[in-house]
Amino acid sequence: MRYFAGASVLDFSPSLLFRRRAIGDIDRRFVMTSVNSRSPARESGVCDDGIVTVDEWRRWGPVSPFPAAVKQIVNDLKVLECKLDCGIEFGGNGGKLQGPFGAYEDKKHRATYEALDDPEKKFRFFSARQIACRLLGSRGYLCQKCWLAMEDCMCSLVKPCGLWKRIRFWLYMHPRDFLRQNNTGKLLWQIFGVQSATLCIFGIAEDEEIMWNEFKRAGKSQVCCLYPNQNSEVTLSVENAFGNSTSENPGSSMADEDKTLHFILLDGTWNNSAAMLKRLKDHAKLVWGDEDLPCISLATGASAMHKLRPQPSWDRTCTAAAAIGLLSEMSLLPKLSSYGLDKQADAVEEALVVLLDSLTGRRLRMGRSITRKVRNTISIC
Repeated sequence: MRYFAGASVLDFSPSLLFRRRAIGDIDRRFVMTSVNSRSPARESGVCDDGIVTVDEWRRWGPVSPFPAAVKQIVNDLKVLECKLDCGIEFGGNGGKLQGPFGAYEDKKHRATYEALDDPEKKFRFFSARQIACRLLGSRGYLCQKCWLAMEDCMCSLVKPCGLWKRIRFWLYMHPRDFLRQNNTGKLLWQIFGVQSATLCIFGIAEDEEIMWNEFKRAGKSQVCCLYPNQNSEVTLSVENAFGNSTSENPGSSMADEDKTLHFILLDGTWNNSAAMLKRLKDHAKLVWGDEDLPCISLATGASAMHKLRPQPSWDRTCTAAAAIGLLSEMSLLPKLSSYGLDKQADAVEEALVVLLDSLTGRRLRMGRSITRKVRNTISIC
């Protein structure tokens, strides 16, 4: 049996074939065509009728059950495909729905969105549709582990590493960053595992429920958000947050699950991160009666990914680099120096370089520029 980038050819149903077509030098389109077949589901968890199962969902990174809202939209897309008798096409900038199907579906989903009178329902519908389209549009094209095109898969080059068991990362990811090839947050669960670095998609009820249940168990004092919010009274440096504590050494109670330090990494554009932080604070107020969620500001510089993804200021960096900065700064604290945090930071740094090399190589092969216009470096926080 032939294997591609961590997934066998049986991982993709013959009824959901994606054919990659070059459009010009840099554009590409993915066409999904359905075959009227009702053969049994393959071991991959992808059925011939287009159903996405929990197994397939979790291979992309989440730990939650397959979200009900996403499932409904996937089903609606398949019903609409049969009704219109035309294939679902994804392509262009952002891999959006294309062609006659895309035009019809765009009108349909906008009407559905406008009919919702509750802002929360509108927000959840937006998130679910983003995820549903990205799932269908990436089948058979992206590796389910590293989110790179199959021919660029970097999984064999990423070295797993254990994370100190008193730390748990939460990748609070905007739906528009889900399955993005240049996303760096995905590296954390590739390296540390999904129980140490857990994906939570912004606006997906099942994911957010899992995350907040863990926060409730741990207590507010054990939850921090990595965000350079200098205007907040509860923004602390790593030294202030962990170095000046008069309490017992955190390592002395490592067996106590309630003492796990939960770090939220906002994984999205800087414009979107403000809305994500607000949602976290609103929920914190409901849970603890106080919206002042502690924020950690890092003394970090530019990461390797800035070569392809320049940031608007030096205190704004990619998600993986934020994790590197946190682990590195914590490793310098005397009471935390014996837990190998520096080696864990090095593991993420190495994976980040591998990702950069993979993305750079792809750009060169496709004739694209590997340099980006440098943005304004003045902090706007």
